[in-house]
Amino acid sequence: MTRRFVKQGTNSAFVCGHCGLDVQPLLNGSVRNHCPACLHSVHLDVFPGDRAADCGGLMVPVGVESHPKKGWMILHRCATCGYEGRNKAALDDPAQPDSYDALLAVSSRERSR
Repeated sequence: MTRRFVKQGTNSAFVCGHCGLDVQPLLNGSVRNHCPACLHSVHLDVFPGDRAADCGGLMVPVGVESHPKKGWMILHRCATCGYEGRNKAALDDPAQPDSYDALLAVSSRERSR
């Protein structure tokens, strides 16, 4: 099975399961899949965008890495099942950009291990 992004109209508002922030959809047509304040997400996908995971666990930001084409990527680990995935940071969203301070905090925790 090949990995591919499947967009299923999932760019909708949600409430963060970690900090309770009302998260708005991205304005650029991409799909927001994590909280811009605390960077937490929910384990919904098997492959990016497919919404096929049955877990539903909280995805904790555990690292940050730079991708040559996609920019900053947030590494998440599911607190329920251990699944790991990456999400593109949305630092340039005009309405609700990802917190650069939160990215730095995750990066600092990662280096201190």
